[in-house]
Amino acid sequence: MAKFYKIWLVFDPRRVFVAQGVFLFLLAAMIHLVLLSTDYYNWFELAAQAGG
Repeated sequence: MAKFYKIWLVFDPRRVFVAQGVFLFLLAAMIHLVLLSTDYYNWFELAAQAGG
């Protein structure tokens, strides 16, 4: 447990954080698109039906 810092000797921290940011953005976009494709969670059509 005390030697976990050595992982940064193998991986460049800048690339890891950029890759993590890109991955999380794509994951969030995918989740939103999946929710928008359902009838129950499509907030755009629910707002249009409510008249707002």
